[in-house]
Amino acid sequence: MTAPASPTPSNPLSQDELKAQVGLAALAYVVKGEIVGVGTGSTVNKFIDALASIKDEIKGAVSSSVASTERLRALGIPVFDSNEVEELAVYIDGADEIDHRGFMVKGGGAALTREKIVAAQSRKFVCIADASKLVEALGAFPLPVEVIPMAARRVMRQFASMGGIAQVREKDGLPLVTDNGQHIVDVTGLRITDPLAFESEVSQWPGVVTVGVFAHQKADVCLLGTSTGVKTLQFGA
Repeated sequence: MTAPASPTPSNPLSQDELKAQVGLAALAYVVKGEIVGVGTGSTVNKFIDALASIKDEIKGAVSSSVASTERLRALGIPVFDSNEVEELAVYIDGADEIDHRGFMVKGGGAALTREKIVAAQSRKFVCIADASKLVEALGAFPLPVEVIPMAARRVMRQFASMGGIAQVREKDGLPLVTDNGQHIVDVTGLRITDPLAFESEVSQWPGVVTVGVFAHQKADVCLLGTSTGVKTLQFGA
């Protein structure tokens, strides 16, 4: 596989090139001979493409979405159901936001529930992202929340009581339906200063399947694509 171009002051990398750079760098965290957890999204697609170059060195993957499963299989990488695997050495996925403690907002691709399941099954979470995703506090990116459809309006009212503005995500003029058959509520206007407490609270609301704050399943490492190359951020427990 051809390595991404190196940045120079006169030739800064595009966002797409930064994604390719961190996708390639993530190969260093793949444990040979094991099954790797694979997330969802445009940055992860770059990782999947890179993973194909070492597919003969791994058993296969557990995927967090139908889209990633299709891409993996198209490249000849076996995909296992999560129930077939006791534990994964590493889970590699992107983020819509990540702070300096490794807490994330995820779910822009509507796969947050399966992403959180695979993350919980893995010993290490490696986040791959470009530098625009690093934030001081979570909340600027619309927070995705997967909900049972009949609970959507009540969940939206609960966010309104917190100062959030919520709306049901649509596709082609109709509510988007996730791989799990549920809907997504996107919430703006929040500043999430205590992600652990926030995730714990919202997860208890009736009708919430998964909230897109990944605090209990935070990143252990973040490979951040920057104008000067890949920067590795390590997060403590």
